[in-house]
Parts: sequence; C-alpha cells; structure tokens
Amino acid sequence: SVPSALPAASSAAAKPRRSWLLRSHSVLPGFSLSLGITVLYLSLVMLIPLAAVFVTTSQLGWSRFWAIATDAQVVASYKLTLGASLVAALLNAGFGLLVAWVLVRYDFPARRLVDAMVDLPFALPTAVAGIALTALYAPNGWIGQYLPFKVSYTPLGVMVALTFIGLPFVVRTVQPVLQDLRQEQEEAAAMLGASRWQTFRHVIMPHLLPALLTGASLAFARALGEYGSVIFIAGNQPFKTEIAPLMIISRLEEYDYAGATTIAVVMLLISFVMLFLINLLQAWASLRTGRAAR
Repeated sequence: SVPSALPAASSAAAKPRRSWLLRSHSVLPGFSLSLGITVLYLSLVMLIPLAAVFVTTSQLGWSRFWAIATDAQVVASYKLTLGASLVAALLNAGFGLLVAWVLVRYDFPARRLVDAMVDLPFALPTAVAGIALTALYAPNGWIGQYLPFKVSYTPLGVMVALTFIGLPFVVRTVQPVLQDLRQEQEEAAAMLGASRWQTFRHVIMPHLLPALLTGASLAFARALGEYGSVIFIAGNQPFKTEIAPLMIISRLEEYDYAGATTIAVVMLLISFVMLFLINLLQAWASLRTGRAAR
C-alpha cells in the first residue's frame, strides 16, 4: 500500500509547480501590475478631479458653503434636476423594457432600423439633440403646435430631453438578458396552466429585474449631469426651468469658482447617495432572483 501512495503524492506535489509555471508564463500582466495601472488610471480620470472639487470647497467656511448651497435659486435647480431625472428614469424603465421586448421577441421588416435608432442618443451630440427636440416641441414646432399643452420652456420639456438621452441605457442593458432567457421556462409555465401575466410576473420578470434596475440607475445618473440637450428646450427661466448643471456653468462664467464647486459637491453627494440606494436595491433584486431560481 505504501508504494501505491507514492505516485499520488508525487503528482499532488507536481500540481502546484505546474500551475505556478502557467502563471509565470501568462500573457496577461500580473495582479500587482494590473492593480497599479487600474488605480493610476482611476486616479487621473476620476479621483484627482473629484478630490480637487472637494479641496476647493473645503476652503470655504461652513456658513458660506451653506449659504451658497441653500440659495433659493440653487435649491429650485436641485428640485428640478432630481425630480425630472427620477421621472425620466422611471419612464425609461417602462418603455425601455417594452422596446427591448419588441426587438428580441418579434421579427418585423424595420427591426434592424429600430434597433439602430435606439443608439441615436449615444451618437448624436447633445446640443443637436436639444435643438431638434426644441424644433419638435416648440409652440410652433412640428409636434408642439398640435399639442393642447406647452412642452418647450417648461419642466415637461426638461423631462422629455432627459428621457430621450436615457432610453438606450435601459434597452441595451435589458436586451442581452432577454436574448439569453430560455423560452422553455415560459412554455413549461404555460403547460402548467399559468396565464401570460403570471408567466411574465413570476418567470420572466425575476430574471429581468436586476438588469432593469441597472439600466434605470444608469439613465438616472446620466440625467443628473446632462446639460447640452436640456438648455435649449428648457428655456432656462430662473426658479422654473434652470437645472443644476446650468447653475454650475453660470457660476463659472461669473468667475465664482466657490459657488460652482459648492453646487458641484452637493450634486456629487446627492448622486452618491442615490446610486448607493440603487445598488442596495439591485443587490436585493439579485438575491431575490437567486432564491427564485432555486
């Protein structure tokens, strides 16, 4: 029995050496080098600029910071930006799911054209998008002249612009999940007597929920910082249609760097809090989906 155990021991001892040889001859760089490049890149692109904003704001006294951050005109821009971004993200979650469902589950003649048009807000310059939306929804525009209510130069116009630029995030996040979803599960649910609504709610939606929340959160984050497509259709009326990014640009044009950085810090903190809550919601949805799969 002892000699028979020797080959097994020798083979077990050879495995770590073989794996070490594979690691040493890997084409990709090692963990230390990869981590260093990643940290350097993130520092140059994100951490250092964000730290500069906080450092500039920290030079102000608390009283001056609070006075700038709670100015009535600035607070009105916070409310419009957050409210319009949230409504746009919710609309994109519903209609983005519908668009992704149609593109994946149905075959029609203009399917590729519609699929390509989804990416139009990605390729179109934001200023061009703002001018196009204003031309469409202005009181004398192609669509606005037939509407019984005013869209351009109102908060509704801001929501229209933010919905336009955020739709691709939801569609492109949900679409791959729908494509990978096996239809055998839906057929099994139908054979067991489930209705279409029950199949969608209990079989399909648990798999789509994490991706749907991710796409909606990306659309919300994009809407918070959107500027080019909003300023034309908003009209930029004080206390009515001014967004927070416009307030930052206005302070910079007035060489009020303290005011600009203060508004930027407040928006950053709000964004971090909202994204943290959305990530918690995504984690809950993932756990719920995993339990449902079991």
